[in-house]
Amino acid sequence: MSKIEEVRKDMVAAMKAGEKERKATLSALLTALKNKAIDKRADLTEEEEVQVILKEIKQTKETLDTTPADRTDIIEECTKRLSVLEEYAPKMMDSEEIKAVIQGVLSDLGIDAPTAKDKGRIMKELMPKVKGKADGKLVSELVASLF
Repeated sequence: MSKIEEVRKDMVAAMKAGEKERKATLSALLTALKNKAIDKRADLTEEEEVQVILKEIKQTKETLDTTPADRTDIIEECTKRLSVLEEYAPKMMDSEEIKAVIQGVLSDLGIDAPTAKDKGRIMKELMPKVKGKADGKLVSELVASLF
């Protein structure tokens, strides 16, 4: 079952259960998935569906980060939205798993003692291996901690 079908089924269930916030979040996610498919003029691959979901999560986190502390209504809405969206996102790698991939990349590149100059080469090799499986910000921080 594609993510579009899964989200649509869950959205209908949320409507029947009277969960307005969940239904609204799933509706927005479904719209984003459909728009991506329309832009592509073909069905989305699983990787493309995951990218759309991760983009929605990133946008919601950015909204949450830029919201003033006194706007508790927006913070609460974004928190609920994130919890729903994360149900559909793939499990992200933790820092230990990312470090293991980084060590593999370093050995592939033949770098024993990485320097700041090597960061570009390391990231170029590393990001395709962890794309969609790890938070890019966390990956960058872990690579930077090597120097």
